[in-house]
Amino acid sequence: MVERKSRASWLPHATLLLGVLVFAFPIYTALIGSTHDAATIGRGDLPLYPGAHAAENYSQAWSQGTGQRVKASPVAKMMANSFVMAIVIAVGKIAVSLISAYAVVFFRFPLRMVFFWMIFITLMLPVEVRIIPTFKVVSDLRLINTFGGLTIPLIASATLLFRQFFMTIPDELVEAAKIDGAGPLRFFRHILLPLARTNIAALFVILFLYGWNQYLWPLLITTSSGMDTIVIGITKMIGTGDAQTDWNLIMSTAVLAMLPPVAVILLMQRWFVKGLVETEK
Repeated sequence: MVERKSRASWLPHATLLLGVLVFAFPIYTALIGSTHDAATIGRGDLPLYPGAHAAENYSQAWSQGTGQRVKASPVAKMMANSFVMAIVIAVGKIAVSLISAYAVVFFRFPLRMVFFWMIFITLMLPVEVRIIPTFKVVSDLRLINTFGGLTIPLIASATLLFRQFFMTIPDELVEAAKIDGAGPLRFFRHILLPLARTNIAALFVILFLYGWNQYLWPLLITTSSGMDTIVIGITKMIGTGDAQTDWNLIMSTAVLAMLPPVAVILLMQRWFVKGLVETEK
């Protein structure tokens, strides 16, 4: 009996450890590859220990983005583009979701449920499905190769997270706010927003990663290397993917591209988990 319990306790941990190793090994390979020169990687002689070219590779990728065979924008510029895109998409989607959920839940107006279902339909139509008409609209508005073109079409949808949370707000709280003289804006700012902060944090993490990892839409909407995001930049750096590619710069860029999402997750981990698992929400 004791042996069976012991096996039942270590087996899940061993499975999880194996899964971590499988997913972490490619990241470790990229990290190690970013410290060696292109010739070592091109020969297939990449060791499992760091090399002596880390500072050179990261400095070259960050400030230049070009090598002997790779020609790209500086990683600093591409990461700045991705950061602006991710932040604007995350903040914009949260703002649209908060305002639309507040209107649908707490106000009674004609066609209220029609507007709710219109918002709900946007969840079932991702940008990949409506990409041709969206591109036509963006082109007509002359937003090609602009941050507006990169972000506005991806903002134009809402989530149901805040609607579901607002529906759990007791009527007594709403009546108490009215008795205290709180108007709609004051009730929204001073009562609902503080209560929804964990939901906002959780959604911000998800939407930041969503914006940071966008590939198809930036690929279509940008026409100059100065507007390349980091994901597009890595794809252009790889090119044909043959052995003559400057893999040391590509791996350095890939490692740098992982830092902002990891930082966001680590900094907001407590709020993220709390916003997803709190039972009263």
